[in-house]
Formats: sequence, C-alpha cells, structure tokens
Amino acid sequence: MAVPKTIFVTGVNGHIGNHIVRDLLENGYKVIGSVRDVNDPLKVDHVRQHAIDLNCEQNLQLVEGDVLDADGWVEKIQGCDALFHTATVYSNSKDADIILDTANKGTSHLFLAAKEANIPRIIYTSSVAAVGSLPKGREKNEEDWQTLRTSPYTIAKTESEKLAWSLAEKHQLDLRVINPGGVLGGGFVKPTPSVDFFPDAIAGKFPVAPKIPIPIVHVRDVARAHRRAFEVEEAEGRFIVAPHKNKTIADVCRAIRQYYPNTKSPRYAIPRSLMFIVVFQDWLMGKFGAERRMTRKAVKGYFKGDSNLSSKKATEILGLEWESFEACIKDTVEAFDIEH
Repeated sequence: MAVPKTIFVTGVNGHIGNHIVRDLLENGYKVIGSVRDVNDPLKVDHVRQHAIDLNCEQNLQLVEGDVLDADGWVEKIQGCDALFHTATVYSNSKDADIILDTANKGTSHLFLAAKEANIPRIIYTSSVAAVGSLPKGREKNEEDWQTLRTSPYTIAKTESEKLAWSLAEKHQLDLRVINPGGVLGGGFVKPTPSVDFFPDAIAGKFPVAPKIPIPIVHVRDVARAHRRAFEVEEAEGRFIVAPHKNKTIADVCRAIRQYYPNTKSPRYAIPRSLMFIVVFQDWLMGKFGAERRMTRKAVKGYFKGDSNLSSKKATEILGLEWESFEACIKDTVEAFDIEH
C-alpha cells in the first residue's frame, strides 16, 4: 500500500483553506496546516471537525505559524510533498499595510522556505483580482493581468502573484497558480467580502441591487482545483476558476429571491446613473461604524470592466466539473442559517 502524500497548507482556517483540507483528506492525503493561533477555537475547531467527520484524525496536524514571520517555516514544511499557500487577508476595509504585507512578505517567506526545504511543488492561491476585468466586452484568460488599482486587496493580489512568479523563476520552483472568482458556498467561520452582503440582501436592507460584476465559483470547486493542479503533471501556469461568468451582484440577489421567495432580496437592479446614492448611503453607514463596501473609487473601478472570464483551461487540464450556480447560491444562503 502506497504511503499517503503530505501536503502543507497555510491559512487552513480560511474559507478556501479549510475546504482544501477537507478535499485533501477525502482523497487520502495527509495534511499539515498552519494557523496563527492553534489555541483559538475559531481558527481550529472547524478544521479539525473535517478529520473527525472523515474518521482520519491521524492524517491532520495543525501547527502555529504567522506568514509575516520569516523564521521557522523550513522546519515546518520539511519533508512535505507540496506547499499550498492560501494565507491572505481578504478584506476591503482593513489597514492597507496589513493586507499588502501579508500578501507580499508572506509569499517571500514561504517561497524561500520551500526552496530551502526542497518542496517539489507549490500551489498558490491568487484571485481573478490579479487577472482583472479589462478590456470590457472581451473574455479574459490567463494571459491577462490586472491594471486597475482600486483597493489594497486588488493591489496585494496582483503584486503578490507577480512576486510569486518572479521567485519561482529565480529559485526554479514548480509553481501552479489558482485564480478564483467570487467564492460562494458555506463552510466559513467569518464571512468574506464575496458573501457578506447575503444577510442584508435576504433581509431586504437594500431595495435594489447594483450591477457590479462578480464572476462566481463554489468553494468546493476551488478546493478541487488546488488538488488537481498538484496531481496533474502537465498542469502549468495560472488557472482561472470562475465558471459562472458575466454575473453581477444584481443577478445574485435575483437568484436568492428566485430560490427563496420568502426572502426580501431585491428583484431589481439600480441604474448605474443612480449609483451615487449607494455610495452616499455606504459613506453614511460608515459614519456609524459599518464596514465600507462601496467607496466612489471602488465603484468607478467596478464599472470599467466586466466578469467575462474564461475557465476553459481549468476545465480541460484540471478536469473539473463545476458545481451549479444554484448550488453556489443555496449553499451560501443556508450557511447563514437565516429564516427564509
């Protein structure tokens, strides 16, 4: 019987990270996962639960590690068959320095450690934020790169992926990159910006929805894409995983209402000419402590492009069969455990 391969995964407490853990365990891998605090139940309990559910607790080990710290990573990842680097700060409101440092310094620390530890392969979690939404009207693919600088997160994802490719070339590392769209689906402890508008939509807190582009993928597909990028020898380069393209926030809200008619999710989209009202309302709510989502700069950037991205490469080379748009919506709604 073959000895199971061991995958080291950073940021296993995150939405993508913990689903990667479950997918790897389901497929017979051993997993060593890092979190910043192994004594924090919110960071570890939901991850350990995967191993309990699958009756393979012996195949999961959690270790403490902050990607902002350069020391100790070589020892942690030594002997592993691959490094899956998912740790990042996914936020549109946190301090820009934290977002950028976690992305760039974290990438440098882990890649240098991987070189020293002779890790055979690195699977790196980027985003379609690094691919971009321009030019409008043309399908974007893995050759495209983000040119807008609308938020610290967009800047961080673009800069850190370019840094990853530079380090891979310099140190001759076998790197494969996953670029997910807006990741829907359940299994999160803290909602990400891709899903945190769902409760407000369900409750009818905004009567009309913005036509902000969002290419969509189910979190289970993102996890599978990481594993398949490791398993498929001929896989190389970037892989866009955003099968539900040409979608908008308004489309998502209409789908919530369609599948859950008792919700108050908006049926109608707000015209672009009236988006200044949304920006003002967002600013006003920010004055009362709410998280800002719709700054004028961000909204202007959203409407420059579209969500027309091609997932053909991931479909053909990684052999992915995508979860339906309906599953993306329903699994996200159900995760919030709201009366609907």
